[in-house]
Amino acid sequence: MREYADLLRQDFENYLSEVSDYIGCLDQERARAFREAQEVTEQYQRFIEIVRD
Repeated sequence: MREYADLLRQDFENYLSEVSDYIGCLDQERARAFREAQEVTEQYQRFIEIVRD
């Protein structure tokens, strides 16, 4: 088992690094989608104001 310790350690570190990258990507997409939703909501509110007048 000890002879594989370095290999297992490196595999685990690679896994954690890739998971961190993936979560970072998800966070960026969540932020982008949230900004888009805010923009669409603002456009919709302006539309409603025009229609009411």
